[in-house]
Amino acid sequence: QVQLAESGGGVVQAGGSLRLSCVASGFAFSSNAMAWFRQVPGKERERVATLTARGGGRSYSDAVKGRFIISRDDTKSTVYLQMNNLKPEDTAVYYCNRLNAQVGRNPWGQGTQVTVSS
Repeated sequence: QVQLAESGGGVVQAGGSLRLSCVASGFAFSSNAMAWFRQVPGKERERVATLTARGGGRSYSDAVKGRFIISRDDTKSTVYLQMNNLKPEDTAVYYCNRLNAQVGRNPWGQGTQVTVSS
């Protein structure tokens, strides 16, 4: 079955950096586009970064463009999110999943909490 395990979150001051990791299993990782999502209480989960299969193309939400970098290592079935120049509004629980995963329809991991203090 599909399993996703996010890690790397923590508490950081504004302007700092964090690198998130997500190990995936239960599906053909290298053949799937992957994405990072984030969610704050009371709001819908939003997609912030995407990466096509085999790393061919990346896209970012306007909120994180120029600050976050998504990458993948298919040999480790792992997707990463390098987060730089963090802002308090980046505070959220971060999740990874296949590009078109939906809450309530696809399995999700436990997420990793990122807290940015001002």
